[in-house]
Amino acid sequence: MIHTPAFMIVGTHGAVKAMTPEQVRSTGAEVVLANTYHLALRPGESLVAKLGGLHAFMRWDGPILTDSGGFQVFSLPKKEISDHGVSFRNEVNGSSMELTPERSIEIQNELGADIIMAFDECTPYPADEKLARSGVRRTLHWMDRCLAAHHRSEQALFGIVQGSVFRGLRSDCAKSLVALDLPGYAIGGVSVGEGHDLLCEVTQYTAPRLPEHKPRYLMGVGLPEDVLAAIGFGIDLFDCVIPTRYARSGTVFTVRGKIRLTHRRFRRDGYPIDPSCSCLSCAGGFTRAYLHHLFAANEVLSAILASIHNVHFYQRLVREARDAIVAGNFVQFRQEFLASYLPGS
Repeated sequence: MIHTPAFMIVGTHGAVKAMTPEQVRSTGAEVVLANTYHLALRPGESLVAKLGGLHAFMRWDGPILTDSGGFQVFSLPKKEISDHGVSFRNEVNGSSMELTPERSIEIQNELGADIIMAFDECTPYPADEKLARSGVRRTLHWMDRCLAAHHRSEQALFGIVQGSVFRGLRSDCAKSLVALDLPGYAIGGVSVGEGHDLLCEVTQYTAPRLPEHKPRYLMGVGLPEDVLAAIGFGIDLFDCVIPTRYARSGTVFTVRGKIRLTHRRFRRDGYPIDPSCSCLSCAGGFTRAYLHHLFAANEVLSAILASIHNVHFYQRLVREARDAIVAGNFVQFRQEFLASYLPGS
């Protein structure tokens, strides 16, 4: 069971950067993501399957979601896209490769995640309506092929709504996917540079067109203000590399906004990252001054302690949002959080 709304932690190569599985669990995180494309490159899905599947390989006994690899291959230079799939160069050894809906599902079936994603065409931003329409057509065509290739009923296959910023295309794509009665639905193409306002506009329009009794997943989002806005629109699941990526560069989240621990003003600061936080870093007595020193000395522990804190911060955020929803005061909670958080950023 996954408590929603939930923020899922990204472990692209089968590991959350700078954190052990036990440290991830300590934050309250319930779901971890891994990447189909990268795991297929190395170590290869066959080896993962031989060693007991992704749960055993990662030593993670909670739910795992694997994305399709679509976003990654569409981000590669010199790829060739056709209705059949995407051709590109292997970034590890330079060999020619192809990722198709069938191949993406085959890899994910072998990896053995609990939730797997359909192979879709991730439309870039900005895009004209013609390009976005072509992406929707191909996404729906590939969805049918993913369903035909999927052979593990214990894995929940989610479809992905595309359509860029065009309401009619989003509506058409959502309607076609809902007709397939899938276990869950994702909204894709909203974390490709469109900004907070357009992200909210697309999500607010699209989410109500997806079943309330099925999980609704906003892919690649994001910042705390994005997450809280989307929860208000009915989104259940989120994922983003921001918590750990920011942590490795010294940026951490607090209830009063983001702070950069590498700034010289924290050199003598004896407070924890966030005095209101109960994560292992803050409750453990590690000070801002100590983390400033660790970053200056390029110590690995800097990334570990900052990552633990940031992941905990996001888990606390969605947990408090869940509590506020149950109590019937989510709007008030969101307003009070943002009033404290945004001025300090």
